[in-house]
Amino acid sequence: MREPVRVGLFGVGEIGGHIARFLMGKPGVTVVAAVDSDPAKVGRDLGEVLGTGKRLGVVVAVDAEKGLHGRGAQVAIHATGSYFRPAFAQLQSLVEHDINVVSTCEELAYPYLTEPGLAEELDGLAHRHGVSVLGTGINPGFLMDTVPIVLSSACSEIKGVRMKRVINASGRRRAFQKKVGAGLTPEEFAQALVDKTITGHVGLEQSIGLFGSAVSWELDGVQAGLPQPVIAAAPVYSPFMGVEAGQVAGMRQEAWGTRRGENVIVLEFEAYLGAPAEKDEVTIDGIPPIQLTVSPCVHGEPGTVGVVANAIPRVLAAPTGLVTVKDLPLPSAWLGELR
Repeated sequence: MREPVRVGLFGVGEIGGHIARFLMGKPGVTVVAAVDSDPAKVGRDLGEVLGTGKRLGVVVAVDAEKGLHGRGAQVAIHATGSYFRPAFAQLQSLVEHDINVVSTCEELAYPYLTEPGLAEELDGLAHRHGVSVLGTGINPGFLMDTVPIVLSSACSEIKGVRMKRVINASGRRRAFQKKVGAGLTPEEFAQALVDKTITGHVGLEQSIGLFGSAVSWELDGVQAGLPQPVIAAAPVYSPFMGVEAGQVAGMRQEAWGTRRGENVIVLEFEAYLGAPAEKDEVTIDGIPPIQLTVSPCVHGEPGTVGVVANAIPRVLAAPTGLVTVKDLPLPSAWLGELR
């Protein structure tokens, strides 16, 4: 029997905390270190920070040098933000400590669209240190890229693909509801777009890039439209808030990948309070045509925990460098120990 995989945590906020709690109870895994920038967490035992009711002997540190150096972590779960550029120094510090990385950073799922220079720099650094770096999650990383990529393997020809995700935000956490604009007036929603306090779903462009690259399409361009408010026609309530008729219940957004003047990849994302039919749907216009609907949709938070945790053995076995989900073997649940 092999030794447990030694995991470090970089970021133990909402999502990082969920992943941490799962890994702490998983056979074949030992959490050996934790890093977080929140002063309220630094210096405290990880078990206390996560509310487990017991001390774990892992003290949360403020940076990788203090938290991970000498701890023997083989892989770090990085969960601090959506954008690659602000996260670059954090990722760099992990790689320079010879630690493999699985990150929830949405732009890292396919960073060549937004930050090609930084992507090349991180790739070279990872090669020099003999480690692998992967950005993944429920989306991007699975629903709107990995799933349609796998489905496309049954096609001898593809004219276009459309992916749609519909989420009833009523059952999601308060932070998610605020993220999609629930409870604002239409005017407040419009101003939030200007102020960039509402940014839409980060990662749609990355999913388009991943699919296009996987099927060898040279895309003319990739574009995400601005989020559009979904206005409540009647009052709708969640455990966290109520939305009156005429207020914003959430948002919808589209993104497109264009090839030879046509939108060959179309992504649609909807998340609002009271959405009547949650689903994840892939439609491939090809030979043969394929349509797959998952109803209700895959819940984002436990889905992200699963995708990230199940990526660990694939990243440990991956070639060195900055890799994407399309570069790795077919994903699956990791239910036992590493073989």
